[in-house]
Amino acid sequence: MYIVIIGGGKVGHFLAKRLSRDKHTIVVIEKDKEACNRVAEELNDVVVIYGDGCELVVLEEAKIDRADVVAAVTGGDEDNLVICQIAKEKYKVRRTVARVNDPKNEHTFSELGVDVPIDATSIIAKIIEEETSFNDFVNLMSFKRGKLAIVRVDLPQESPVINKPLQEITLPENSVVVSIIRGEDVVVPKGNTILKAQDDIIALTTIENEQQLLNTFLGKI
Repeated sequence: MYIVIIGGGKVGHFLAKRLSRDKHTIVVIEKDKEACNRVAEELNDVVVIYGDGCELVVLEEAKIDRADVVAAVTGGDEDNLVICQIAKEKYKVRRTVARVNDPKNEHTFSELGVDVPIDATSIIAKIIEEETSFNDFVNLMSFKRGKLAIVRVDLPQESPVINKPLQEITLPENSVVVSIIRGEDVVVPKGNTILKAQDDIIALTTIENEQQLLNTFLGKI
């Protein structure tokens, strides 16, 4: 498949890496120069375009009219919605996927034609409440490809990562922290987010790296 991903942050980077391994043709659009360079340096099989994914000239440079799937996974809901609407209405893209950063916007995304609005907060809540299955989340995040695991880790007081910022923690390859459950709050992880005892870490990783990820958060077990 020909897949255009708008947003080269952690989510977009991870998706591009997984999907390119499955031999899909991937184009990533990212407007932050530093993030753009990181993706380009690490993913040799991925085309990376520096620019704003809301601009037609940038989307056309990515040959969006050829796309089987457009995935808008930036940190801005308005941008993600606009991108998906442009893809659907102007370029007749068959399938659009959007990251929903504010759960209140999920219904709006669906009403305006986004095929798969991904509300990470709601998905995580459902996982915790055991209202959704493991396979539901894997299929959603990997386009029904790959072998991924959702890992939930309750950080004990003796965890080696306590009081460390996320950016200083070396995660296994193909692993990303999706969210942090802290008491009744859902914390969207950033590089400077400090991990605390009793945090519930929700992470996405490959099956083969699951134990290594657990060791990272819990120490050798």
